[in-house]
Order: sequence, then C-alpha cells, then structure tokens
Amino acid sequence: MLEVNRHENIEILSYSEVKKVEGYVGNYIITVEKKSRYINNDCNGCGACSEVCPIYTSNYFDENLGVRKAIDIAFGQAVPFLYDINRDVCVECFSCVEACELEAIDFSQVPEEVTFNVGTIIIATGWDIYEPYGEYGYGKFENVIQQAQLERILAPNGPLEGHVHRISDTKKPKEIVFIQCVGSRNTERPYCSGVCCMLSLKNGKLLKQEFPEANITICYIDMRTNEKGFEEYYQRAKNSDIRMIRGKVGEITEDPETKNVNIRVYSSLTDEIIKISADLVVLSTAALPSKGTEQIAKVLNLDVDTNGFLTEAHFGLMPQETNTKGIFIAGFAQGPKDIAYSVSQARAAASKVAELTAPGKIDIELIIAEVYKELCISCKRCEKACPKNAIKVVRDEGAVVDEINCDGCGICVTCCPTQAIDIRYYRDYQLFTEIDGILGGG
Repeated sequence: MLEVNRHENIEILSYSEVKKVEGYVGNYIITVEKKSRYINNDCNGCGACSEVCPIYTSNYFDENLGVRKAIDIAFGQAVPFLYDINRDVCVECFSCVEACELEAIDFSQVPEEVTFNVGTIIIATGWDIYEPYGEYGYGKFENVIQQAQLERILAPNGPLEGHVHRISDTKKPKEIVFIQCVGSRNTERPYCSGVCCMLSLKNGKLLKQEFPEANITICYIDMRTNEKGFEEYYQRAKNSDIRMIRGKVGEITEDPETKNVNIRVYSSLTDEIIKISADLVVLSTAALPSKGTEQIAKVLNLDVDTNGFLTEAHFGLMPQETNTKGIFIAGFAQGPKDIAYSVSQARAAASKVAELTAPGKIDIELIIAEVYKELCISCKRCEKACPKNAIKVVRDEGAVVDEINCDGCGICVTCCPTQAIDIRYYRDYQLFTEIDGILGGG
C-alpha cells in the first residue's frame, strides 16, 4: 500500500465517495466527494491528539471487539496516515486542538467535491459480512462470534494481540466449534461465499497450534476445496485432529452459569445426533455485495444479478467487461471468490484497460442504431430496452443514439412500433439484397 501511495502516477482518494459519472469511454467525467476528517494534511500522525482525547468508542476495524478514541487513526497501516474525528461521539472539548502543535485540527471542515477526467473505470468494491443477529445465538450468547471477529482476535495487532480467549471470562477455550454456511446456501442467498471452508480450516489449524489440547470441530454442509493445493490442506487439517461433522446444527443453547454453548448437530455420515458443550463458537457467515457495490451500480447505471453482484457482459468470454464500454469489474464486486481469483481478475481488468488507453486512439466499429427522426414518436421504448443505455429520448429531437456506447445489438429495432430505428449496414433492403444474391448465385 505504501508503494502504491508513493507511485507518481497513482493518486489515492481515501475516505471519499463517487457521486456522479458522466461521459463515455475515453472521456468519463468523475465527481468525487471527499468526506471531512476534520484533520488537514499537515497532520504527521504523532498521536498527541488521541492521547488527550477523553472519549472512547467501539473500534469498527476490530469488529467492535476493541475500542478507539473519538479522534484516532483508522488502523495501524492506514494510507495516508491521517487521523480522523468521529463527530457522532465527539463532545467537542477541544483537548485535541490544544495538544496539536501543527494546528492540523479543523472542526469547520466541510465535504469537498473534486471533478476529474478518466478514460476507463475499474470497479472493485469488495464485499460486506452478513451479521446473523438472532441466529445460533449471535448477539445473544457472549461466546458466539463470527469469522471476521476471530480474524481480528488472531491478528497480532488485534484487540487481544493474537491470543484467543473466551469473550465472557477470558479463559482459554478447550472446546471450539465452527459452524459453516450461516446465512448462505439457503432460499434467500443460494450462493456459496467461496472462502469460508478454507478460512475455517486455516483458523482451526491456528487455534490447534495455540491450544494443542483443545477439541476443534467444524460442522459443514459440503467441504468445498477446489483450488490448487486446497484439498491437500484439507487433508492436513483432518490429520491434525480437527473433527469434521457433515451436518447442520439443529439446536443451540447457553448454560447461564458457565456460559458454555450447548450444541446439537446431526451427522449425515454416521447417522447420529452429536452433543457438544462448546467454550467458543465461530460462525462462518455469508459474504454480501458491499454497500459500495449497490451505490456504484446506481451511479453508473450498471446491471446487478439477483444476489446484488455486478453483472459481466458474458461470464465466459467477457468476464471483466460490463455492458458499458470502458467500465470493467474485478474481485468480489462481480461475485464470491478467493484472493487468488480476485488477483487474476484484477490483472485481467488492468490488461483490458491497457488495450484502450495505451494506443492513444482506438477504432470503433460503427455498426450502430440510426433513428429516422420523421418516424420517431418519442415513446421511449427503445430507451427502456437498450442494455447499454445508449439511447435517450430528448424533447423536440426524439430518440438520440450515443454512437460510442451503442454496439448495434438491434434490440431497439425490434421494439420500435413505428420502425423509426434501423441498424447501419444491416438495413432490411441490404439483407434482402444479400439473400437474393445468395439464392441467385446457387
């Protein structure tokens, strides 16, 4: 990240949001809102302001397991390394203002809009984690957490400095249970999140290293380990005495005295009901399209699938392209995938961008829709049917075709009630002439 930030041709606009995009491939006009940190760029990250701040709040980066000050750094490796103020909890005591020798704190700061031109766009908006409140005791039982929280607990810079203990009483867990597919592979979210199986295996092995005597169980529907080397990793996990139970958990309760979590799970392989009294339960929850994915889809008028992920032009042949020329997608924004797949998609999207930007000029095949103005009745059927958003009905002008974004698919031709639209080089008389020539030549 530091290397990216130092690159002369890369500008990072962190803590910002894309508000509007206009134009077409080669000439997109982007409007971005830079949100207020209430800290200016004079900040050198010394931390004097945070030391004197009296207000503590939950730390979103640590999945709300730790605390941060009302004025604090987002996380230890943040780029750029600037503090920000959470005005929702700040009491405006101005202790930070007095402590800052560089006068970098500015409570009068307001959001700023910047506009710039780009030739192409890559969308990589990531994913959000499903919070299963009300399921398996999450949010109700203290010792039920989800995988993202366990990741922060295991991290050396996390709230527990990498040492795991029970949330309720800080004791070392002796019985740990992972429950897979929480909130996914059901009628509401039928897709597999793609990363949970390997994540549980990895974290199970880490916990086994820290607590060799602990019993670790993974309750799963199917163990999906289809990438290179994953099956071997799965076998090594089983050989390290991690118990695998193929079945869904049917009942989960809490012992009010010990805070242990009592689990009943049916094993479809052994045809038995297994009871476990767990010290710690970890839920592998569904991966959701991020809120940023939903927002950018509205801003760019892009298609999404039934699950909310961005839709590619063609899954097999054009997996990075969208239906708008010059806009590409990569990573979890397009659908669930692991790190290796996301990296390969990002590289593919970058190569697609290079194809358009490297030459300086590109040739576009002008097989596009054309409108006969005298026949157009401005019914807007073509505008609604166009998958590329390349037709707009303008008052007093009728339908207007964006020659850059139109790819001549012909959908508008089929829906026009007055035959006011035709495809250049594919007009009816041209096709009939071609057919007559073929038949006459036979």
